Amino acid sequence: MKRTELERLNTDDLWSLHVEASQLLQQRIQTEKLRLEGRLKLLQAPRPARRPYPPVPPKYRNPEQPSETWAGRGKQPRWLVAKLGAGNRIDDFKIKKAAKRG
Repeated sequence: MKRTELERLNTDDLWSLHVEASQLLQQRIQTEKLRLEGRLKLLQAPRPARRPYPPVPPKYRNPEQPSETWAGRGKQPRWLVAKLGAGNRIDDFKIKKAAKRG
């Protein structure tokens, strides 16, 4: 519609045109959104499943809190950092392995 045609419409007709245009625009936006989501799914490569890692037994134990242990992987726990800062060696906290019976 040309601007001159719109200017000739009364308020009710303009409002009806506005409502109709809004609904049509909403439908087109929804259709486009679904189409783009479908294309996005095609672009996403399937991620490989993470392989399971075996449990790692603890190697170090806090003598003051025996329930606090560390396997030697990742960031050192606070209790160990504090003990090392106090002058202890990491080997002082190593868990002794039990002798195997055959």
